[in-house]
This record gives sequence, C-alpha cells and structure tokens, in this order.
Amino acid sequence: MTAGYNTISLGTGRKEFNPRVARPGLEHYIKEAGQATLNQIGGASQVDEGVIGNFMSARFNKQAHLGAFLPMIDEGLRYKPSLSVEGACASGGLALISGIKSVLAETADTVLCLGVEVQNTVKAIYGADILAGAGWFQNRKKGHAYFFPGQFSDRAGVYYEKFGKEYTRKGLARWYRNAIENARLCPTAQEFHNTASDLEKLASAEPNPKVFTEHLNFLDCSKVSDGASSIAVMSEEGLKRAGISKKDAVEIVGIGHAVEDITQPPQDPTVVSTIREAARQALKSAGITKEQLATVELHDCFTIAGILGIEALGFAEHGKGAEFVAAGNTARDGSIPVNTTGGLIGWGHPTGATGVHMAVTIWEQLTGKAGANQISIHPDRPYGMTINMGGDDKTVVALVYKRAE
Repeated sequence: MTAGYNTISLGTGRKEFNPRVARPGLEHYIKEAGQATLNQIGGASQVDEGVIGNFMSARFNKQAHLGAFLPMIDEGLRYKPSLSVEGACASGGLALISGIKSVLAETADTVLCLGVEVQNTVKAIYGADILAGAGWFQNRKKGHAYFFPGQFSDRAGVYYEKFGKEYTRKGLARWYRNAIENARLCPTAQEFHNTASDLEKLASAEPNPKVFTEHLNFLDCSKVSDGASSIAVMSEEGLKRAGISKKDAVEIVGIGHAVEDITQPPQDPTVVSTIREAARQALKSAGITKEQLATVELHDCFTIAGILGIEALGFAEHGKGAEFVAAGNTARDGSIPVNTTGGLIGWGHPTGATGVHMAVTIWEQLTGKAGANQISIHPDRPYGMTINMGGDDKTVVALVYKRAE
C-alpha cells in the first residue's frame, strides 16, 4: 500500500463546521481523496480496478451504486472495474481486503481503494436509527434511543460490575485524553481544534441516563463525521510501473477477517471475541507476535471498545485493560502506541472511511511520513496493525503491515 490520503474529518469540533451552512457531499469527498492518491502514483492510467467502502449512503445521502462514482474522480478511470462494499463500520477494511485479493489473484497490479461517509445530513437521534442497521435491526425497538451507545454502555456496565466502576472510568478517561492529545497534532482530525484543559477530569463526568446512556457519557463516544480516505493497493509490478520506491510503501504481511452471528448478543459483554479472533488470524498469518508491533490502529468507536480491544489483542489480561491504559501504555510514548492520529474518538469516524484511514495512518508511521504525529519505530518492532470493527463486534478486519524492502 502507498499514496495514502485523508480529507478533513468534518463535524462538530472543527472550526469549519456549521450546522446551518451547506456542507460537502459524497461527490466532493470521493473526488478529493481519489485525486490525491492518483496524483501520488502517476495518474489514472496506473489504476486497474477501484473499490469504495461505504456503510449507509443510501439512507444518509439517498445515494447507492457508489462503484460507478470512480470515473467521476478522473476521466482516465472510465470503463475500469469498480465496486462498492459494505460491512457496517468495517466497510473500509473490507475495501482494503477486496483490493488485496484482486492483487493476489493477479487481476490487478494497482487498485484504488477508498472509504467514504457523509453522516451530518440528519440530526443525531435520526442518525442513530440509520446506524442501528449495523446491528440486528429486529432489536431496534428494544434497544436504547441512541442504540449503539446503548449497546456499548451495556458492555461498560457489566465491566463496571466485574472489575469496578471507579477503576474502569480512570482507564476510559485516559483513553479519551490520549485520543485528543494525538488529534491535536493532526490537521485533518475532527478534534484538531480541541483546546480543553484537564482532559481526564473532563472525561470523568458522571454518565447521565436522563440525557444519554447509563454507563457512558458523550465524551466516551466517537462523533458523527463526514470524510473520505484513500490508498493504493499495489503489486511489486504496480510499484515499478508507477516509479514508486519500496521505501515509500508498506507491505501487507498478515490478514485476518472474522464474522460473528449478527442476531446473537455477545456471550460475554466484557469480551470482544471477534476482534480477538481476527487479530489472532492476522498475527498468525504474519508469523509474528504482538510484542513485535510498533503501533496499532484500534477501532475505538467508544472508550470501552478501546479497553476491550486492548484485552482482546492480549496486551492486558481480562479485566486489566483499564489499568493498562490508565498507566499510559497506549499513549504515543507508551509501550504500545495506539491510534496515533486520534482514532475514532479523536480523528473522527466517517464510518465507511475508518478502515482506510487506519491504513493511511500506519503507512505514514512506518514510512516516516506522519509529520507531527510521528512516533519512533524501533527496528526490532517494525510492524503495524489495524483493527477495523463493524457493528457490535460482528465483522472485523485485521491487517499487519511492515515497511516494504
């Protein structure tokens, strides 16, 4: 993978965002992200196929058939194969896997992969109804008004009961602090303009079920976001054809893709078992251990999802994830830096774009292109990992990367 690009993740928190002013649509984001990657690889003539990850444009924007937007990016993409893929919040990860499989199948040497979502078209409470489609919609009437915040609030509540509320809230607050501190270094992040002080105290506010959920507050949640990300998936021949050095690319060395029954509740709300399985597959595929990872992009749609994900990856024992995070281990200078541009809570969560944004972040880190967000990559730990989750731990794409040689 090479030539990654992120648009601004637009929503509340950005100075440019104004709910009373018309905002860019799908076409704008697809074109901006697509053209930016094309400009880095030598133009549309280098592309053999395209794939766009998206979750709910048919409802947020009344627009389906996104694969046919590829030629809009550039005249040179006319008549080239293109499709759109959907797997809830893992749609971006599925776009990447689709591109990887085309290259492995030798039907393409270069696949233009994009992820996009424009969600600020409806009020949050109505958006919650649309986003509920990432779960089993038969449970919509039985679920919380905001549905997914309610789902993860329930997970947090069980975690509180098992391991202690005050203990857990410290970990959740530190997760939020890390997210905002990293986002403040990233000009495209939704929380880039955040100037709040004492972030952990702010995030420790007691949840209020009268206005939101019983166990999570607003800062425990990723925000509604608009944006797109793009990256090129290329074979070695594709790199040569485009004149791109391997040092400017990352190699995909491990893949995991796991799916759980969407109609069933989690067997244990304090365990994200599908993340655990996808990560296991990816690490096994790469032939490495978690100790060899330099950084991870982890799907933190909610702070509790971050804690559970850390445990699923094995960095902390079951019930010890909050302590591990509170101690600073996942901060940018910690033992395993996580979400170095802010993750879903800090950078933003344009749903269909998230998995591609993760790949772009890892590409930037491993090739030294992360700017102010750059962390140190130790030669003994040269790998990065992305974990992109769809729904409540139902579809998970895990990828392991290293700088190409």
